[in-house]
This record gives sequence, structure tokens and C-alpha cells, in this order.
Amino acid sequence: MIDLEWIAMTTHPTPSPEPTQPPRQTGATSPSRAPRDYLLQLFSLEGRVAVVTGGSSGIGRAIAGALARAGASVVVLARGEAGLAATVEELTAEGCRAAWVSADLSTRDGVRTAAERAAGVFGEPDILVNSAGINLRPPMDELGEDVWDATMAVNLEAPFLLGQRFGPGMAERGYGRIIHISSQQAHRAFVQSGAYGASKGGLEALARSQAEAWSPRGVTCNLLVPGFVMTALNARLSSDPEKVAALAARTMIGRNGLAEDFAGAAVFLASAASAYVTGQSVFVDGGLSVH
Repeated sequence: MIDLEWIAMTTHPTPSPEPTQPPRQTGATSPSRAPRDYLLQLFSLEGRVAVVTGGSSGIGRAIAGALARAGASVVVLARGEAGLAATVEELTAEGCRAAWVSADLSTRDGVRTAAERAAGVFGEPDILVNSAGINLRPPMDELGEDVWDATMAVNLEAPFLLGQRFGPGMAERGYGRIIHISSQQAHRAFVQSGAYGASKGGLEALARSQAEAWSPRGVTCNLLVPGFVMTALNARLSSDPEKVAALAARTMIGRNGLAEDFAGAAVFLASAASAYVTGQSVFVDGGLSVH
């Protein structure tokens, strides 16, 4: 289902009260617009179109919001319509341009259908964020083919298929940004990595292959690597206070991650500022991976 409605809202600042006395003369000139213009040149996403999978919750929702607030027209893909509608309602209420597509990324036909519907909202995307994922981690000796296949379908095959659908078009237009959400389990095994860790390791290799193919034509492909983030995807660990505290102690910052910690990094990787960054795994983990 596609929601093509969005609400355009503008706000007008309240005029500042007149000063009761003339400002002191300091010899300084009025503030320059140059810093603001420079930052807009680097980081503004005005005129860009973004597709964000898994964008109705957790890290994906935070990234969808960040891209929209930076000026992009954002299409959010996920399965649950209630979460999708709530995400888009929040963004459009702020004056952002956003819409949603309900998607089943567990099958090839579902991915292809979602891609076509997403491209039909605001046009072909300049930015693709693959945040959707499943986290099924039974002990390795109990890991069956059903869990393996389900994990690979959503965590690895869907990003591949979406890249194949959108990457060549980005390259033809000369600008594109593909951002995958990876995991610590792509680099080290712990807490029963199983099929999940294997899928994320494959995702990192996929990003490097995409970078090799398309970066010469203006498409960068990178990954954000979270530490432990308090999201629904990590509900199993989040329910254990001792493990949560132990993971926080392993960071250099002294706390576990929040979804909003990924906003700035995502805008950077989606913007012109990251034109010379590609094929990289960018760790946003409070120092967990190097502590």
C-alpha cells in the first residue's frame, strides 16, 4: 500500500522585540551567511530522493528522519503499516516530504514490487539506505535451513536486489549514495552470531563490490556499523539489565547507542560531503570495537 499524501507546513518566526537601547558598537561586522551557505553546500539534501528500508523503527526510522529534515524526499519501506504511517505523519507534520510503501522484503518478488512502488512516489532515488533486517540467532548446532534462508533473504539478498534496481540508474545520472546498516558481528563473533553474523559479513563484502562497480560514476557505497543499540531488533539482549550494563561498559563513551546517534553519520554519507568516501565500514559504536 502506498501513501502518497503529505502535508506541507510552514512556520513563520515571531519577530524579535525592538531593543530598548541601541546595541553597543564593537566594530564587528554583521554575521556572515558564508558558514551557513558552506554547510548547505556540503550537507543539504534538497532535491534528492531517498528510499529507506526498515525506516519505520529503530535506526532506520532515525535515518529516514535525518534525511528528510536535511531536505530529501523520503520513501519509507517496511512491513507494518501502523509504524510506517506514524513515521510519515511525524515527518510531514514538520514540513518534510515523505511517503511510505508497505513492503515484504523476504521474497524476491516482494523486493521487486516494493522497489517499483517506491520509485513511483517521488521518482528514482539518489539515496538508498538498507536498514531492514531480521535477527534470528539460535545456537549454531540448532541453526536450521529455514532460519538461514530467512536471514539471508532480508539481510543480504534484499540489499543486493535493491542495489541492482537502483544502482545503475544512479551511476547513469552521475550521483548516488548507498548506505547499508551492518553489525559488529560482521567483524567478530559473539552472542551467537550464527546466520546473522554471516549475513552482515556478506553485506560488507557486497558494499565493497558495489563501490568498485559504481563509484567511478559518482555512486558511493558505504556501511554504518552500530554497537549495541537499544532497538526492537535487539529486544532479546535489551531485556537483560546485566548484559546491557556490560555492553555499555565495553564502550569508551560509557553508554549504549541510541537510534538518533546515526543521524549525522547518515546525512554525511548521503550528502556531497562524502564524495571521496566509498567502500568503507564506518563504526558508530561509542568506541566499543576498539576498546
